[in-house]
Amino acid sequence: AGAAAEARFISSAKGKGLFATKNIRKGETVFVERPVVSSQFLWNALYNYRGERLALTAEENAQRLLGKSSLVLPHPEQCSIRKDLHQQCPRCQVTYCSAECRQAALEQYHQVLCLGPSRDDPTHPLNKLQEAWRNMHYPPETSSIMLMARMVATIKQAKDKEWWIKAFSQFCSKTANEEEEIVHKLLGDKFKGQLELLRLLFTEALYDEYLSRWFTPEGFRSLFALVGTNGQGIGTSSLSQWVHACDALDLPMLQREELDAFIDQLYKDIEKESGEFLNCEGSGLYVLQSCCNHSCIPNAETSFPENNFLLHLTALEDIEAGEEICISYLDCCQRERSRHSRNKILRENYLFTCSCPKCLAQADDADVTSDEEEEGEGETDDAELEDEMTDV
Repeated sequence: AGAAAEARFISSAKGKGLFATKNIRKGETVFVERPVVSSQFLWNALYNYRGERLALTAEENAQRLLGKSSLVLPHPEQCSIRKDLHQQCPRCQVTYCSAECRQAALEQYHQVLCLGPSRDDPTHPLNKLQEAWRNMHYPPETSSIMLMARMVATIKQAKDKEWWIKAFSQFCSKTANEEEEIVHKLLGDKFKGQLELLRLLFTEALYDEYLSRWFTPEGFRSLFALVGTNGQGIGTSSLSQWVHACDALDLPMLQREELDAFIDQLYKDIEKESGEFLNCEGSGLYVLQSCCNHSCIPNAETSFPENNFLLHLTALEDIEAGEEICISYLDCCQRERSRHSRNKILRENYLFTCSCPKCLAQADDADVTSDEEEEGEGETDDAELEDEMTDV
């Protein structure tokens, strides 16, 4: 993957960027990328979602979100989940979507992280680490301590440890002051005490002489900031995929109207019961995607259409060879706000001021948010946090 694009160094201020190596048409997939490492969010795992590459069937997903085991979805053949392929780790019962997936996890990191019979033992160091993280990082989650644990476990298991250290060092790093800002953003006002508690639990669970630098206060903060800034959110849902498949069905008008009405009502009921917590959320580190810079008028976007951790980068416009490929770190609503508001979000969450064509064109606009934006300002704080620290 990646023949249509390559990473290039731009400047010390901007770091790397991703550039098209050939003409790319609107709607074309620029690349599909596997993460170097990925992990499900811990609250997500606690709420009975199984495994970061594994979803329940669309019907089970809807039943769980509604708290209704009697719900039956029409057109079950449109669900893409293959239960017959699922496999569990024989020691700790973690479920994987296939034998290949279980084997890949075992070969990369699971030997170190497998809890075996201690899976439900609250005094096990890994369980203590996960519990501490959950207690200081309530939903909506934006990062996971287990992503860092898998990085350590990967290197512990690896024959060629240097190769993996090099792979992780490709992700952009920050200055000590910037790292403090990122950690502060993720852990809040008590962050120094919280970070030290996490470091001690992380050390107790995973210490490795070869990686001793990662366990020092400075090294741990750097690792934490690296995951915070480069982690890409992963969202998959067998239910939304079933809905897309149903939308594409060629049905007589009456049946189409009935199905659409059923789906609309289903989403309303789910929102009432479970709020926004629909996707099997996690985060991962992607080498190419992490090189994509932000633009308020992006020419590409990331998605997870295969319902697993494979990231697809798709062109939103025609992109010419040599042109920089940019994604947006802001959601659709945030992108429609004033330049001042957009940059406030970007500065707080990503530590930079945007100078994309849209921001330059609006440079003379007043540096105040409009009245209606001021009114909405309080309401958007949670939404801003939700997307924070993904997509860099």
